Amino acid sequence: MPEITRIGERFAARRLQLGLTQQLLADLAGVSRYSVQSLEYATGSVKLQSVGQIAEALGLRLDITTTDGGAS
Repeated sequence: MPEITRIGERFAARRLQLGLTQQLLADLAGVSRYSVQSLEYATGSVKLQSVGQIAEALGLRLDITTTDGGAS
């Protein structure tokens, strides 16, 4: 499964856990509903800045690791 698909699934699960609609999340994050939808379904393109804003609105943190699992 591509990483972007996994990220989208985690974001969608968190949004549902918080009881937010895509539109409400978009409003909270200051992005368009299309950005939220594109991220959740791994379609189109989403700016990295928007991903960060959505993550923050969901109370999530983005980490980058090497392919062997070590932090970089």
